[in-house]
Amino acid sequence: MSAPLNLVNLERVHKAHGTTVILDDVSLGVAAGERIGIVGRNGGGKSTLLSVLTGTDEPDSGRVTRRGDLAMGVLDQTGTLPAGTTVRDVVLPTSRFAEEHEWAGDPAVRSVLTGLELDRMGLDAPVAPMSGGERRRVALAAQLIRPLDLLVLDEPTNHLDVEGVAWLAEYVKARAGGLLVVTHDRWFLDEVCTTTWEVADGDVHAYEGGYSAYTLARAERARISAVTEDRRLNLVRKELAWLRRGPPARTSKPKFRIEAAQALIADEPPARDTMALAGFAARRLGKSVYDVEDVDYAVPTDDGPRTLFRDLTWHVGPGDRIGIVGVNGAGKTSLLKLLVGENEADSGTVAVGQTVAPAYLSQHVTELDPRQRVLEAVQDVARIAKIGNQEISASSLAERFGFAANRQWTPVGDLSGGERRRLQLLRLLMGEPNVLLLDEPTNDLDIDTLTALEDLLDGFPGTVLVVSHDRYFVDRVCDKVVALLGDGSLAELPGGVEEYLARRAAGGAPLTTASGGSSAGTAGRTTSSPATSAADSRAARKEAAKLERRMLKLDADEKKLHEQLAAAATDYARAAELDAQLKALQAEKEQVETDWLAAAEVADA
Repeated sequence: MSAPLNLVNLERVHKAHGTTVILDDVSLGVAAGERIGIVGRNGGGKSTLLSVLTGTDEPDSGRVTRRGDLAMGVLDQTGTLPAGTTVRDVVLPTSRFAEEHEWAGDPAVRSVLTGLELDRMGLDAPVAPMSGGERRRVALAAQLIRPLDLLVLDEPTNHLDVEGVAWLAEYVKARAGGLLVVTHDRWFLDEVCTTTWEVADGDVHAYEGGYSAYTLARAERARISAVTEDRRLNLVRKELAWLRRGPPARTSKPKFRIEAAQALIADEPPARDTMALAGFAARRLGKSVYDVEDVDYAVPTDDGPRTLFRDLTWHVGPGDRIGIVGVNGAGKTSLLKLLVGENEADSGTVAVGQTVAPAYLSQHVTELDPRQRVLEAVQDVARIAKIGNQEISASSLAERFGFAANRQWTPVGDLSGGERRRLQLLRLLMGEPNVLLLDEPTNDLDIDTLTALEDLLDGFPGTVLVVSHDRYFVDRVCDKVVALLGDGSLAELPGGVEEYLARRAAGGAPLTTASGGSSAGTAGRTTSSPATSAADSRAARKEAAKLERRMLKLDADEKKLHEQLAAAATDYARAAELDAQLKALQAEKEQVETDWLAAAEVADA
């Protein structure tokens, strides 16, 4: 069988910006039908690689070749649209659809319009007054409906809600043609991509599989090359441990064997000690953080007031780690603003605990003196911060968030949007808050910075409320998920983001209103029974735990057998006996792994 036809090839490409080398002697190719995710630090060269691949920028040396009849579509981060146009002009141009029935009868086109909520915007809506997020969805739709050999997307999940990201993943998996995508959304990488490229230090490293496989390979590469960055490797191990203990979708799709991961994380403790953190948070915060009682809240629109919350009652306690999801416009940001006092309820009360010291990360980057240096902007808040049990200097924390020592003296005015977002986070954490309210914290952050943030939040002894479309981040950081579906109430979802998506797919079935306190013993339980009973899930979790212990025992036995085989190298009879035992053990190990995957699937159903 012949190899797939390459659509684009780079041969010994070199590209530099000033004295900084971005791509150094890079050779690679994109094959037909390949779905490639591109990761790397902000400023590491991801967008530059895309611009060279697509021809919007020329390499300083080397050669780029593209198939002669290549049909390629590109979504960049600017979201620039032609002036004076409407949604219909951009997405459904008359050059492709002379009559309305031509696109109305195409289920793929209708799916794009619905999935990106363009039907709600209106096809005749002008694009000029739209927000950046709306314009970006229009630009994305224009590329998705085209029959392309290669689709190139730069951060396509920005400005999409959780449901929109899930829809986009299903759509691009089903479409024909190749895909190149730059994204920090790790769930999207795992769900969609068959190959991952890491752009770092002027080179491009290729890994088979999505984010999970990339994480394992990265840890293994660091171990083999004996790197001295112990802290960086520890973060990768911690991330790998999270993936290994998570739902089987994260670990079974990439083609690596479980024991390879097990060897790296055998001694890695859980990401956080939830009980210890909750106890510490209670001592710092008392019994209550936020008590929302019977709140009504509406926002003005051209068609009159629109109610976001009606008789909303919600209790947030010390040590709670809650993810907030919902459709765009349901009021997620408004809810955070009610808690921090930026909005006032039309009726009802929002009581704040006496010891609450909140830090609110909004979606808008705080403006600072552009002449001020990065380190000075952080030290203005504090020089030393205590986060959990760690005392961290302003300079050390800045380094963990991607500001190397020389970069810490860069004027704020010279920072990119992503770097300013990181600086905003840094300043919040240096203030030693005991409550964090984070509104889309993953926007503009690269994966390494996200991992560093998650590591800090693992040891944060306070309350964390997160609004995010990044379901991986929500799963990783939060212990509970609540949802706003636009009906004025807040619902707790024991099944997390998966339950939210299932309910939305079922037509937005009503959810039990979430509340808290001792009177809310049944709060958050849904009225419909899940596909797997609670008893079955508990039994499956016990079985999975038992199988994990068995795998550890088998690993130890296998190691002993290898040692015994080495010692009996000259005793052929003994060696044959040990070899038979080893083969039997390895066969049992294979079966235990298979049984573990099956039990984990039931436990997470």
